[in-house]
Amino acid sequence: MKGYKIISFLLITAISLTFCAMKQEFQTEFPQEIQSVFYEKMKKGTERSVINFYIEFKNPLSANIKLEKIYFHNQESPVQEITKNVFVAHFYQSNKKEDLILDVNPAKEYGNKAPVVSKSKFDLKPNEAILEYSKDSKTLFYKILNVQEKPLR
Repeated sequence: MKGYKIISFLLITAISLTFCAMKQEFQTEFPQEIQSVFYEKMKKGTERSVINFYIEFKNPLSANIKLEKIYFHNQESPVQEITKNVFVAHFYQSNKKEDLILDVNPAKEYGNKAPVVSKSKFDLKPNEAILEYSKDSKTLFYKILNVQEKPLR
């Protein structure tokens, strides 16, 4: 009976350790030369703002590479082609703050909504982004460093 317990323990440990190895690995180089990466902030009224994230390539993107998503500022957005060399992703942010009712009597605070906290898939600094792309039908991730904010054109 003791042998079954040891085998069960080792099997569970081995299975749990295999899931630790499934962490996303970033590519150190993108298959094509990137000319520039930057973002622009635009205000849309008083309640919303948009971040337009641009990626510009020196040459047109190869046919076997497809840009999927950008992960930036704890959000993700699909990538859209503007031209053969320029791609953009749009991140929408709400500036509207919910009113909170604060009172000594907790019953009067009943209508307050809990804040929505979304955890990003990646742990990134404010000037970093992750580009998810597929090359020959294989999904890969490239970490973009030092993303600069440019004023509106």
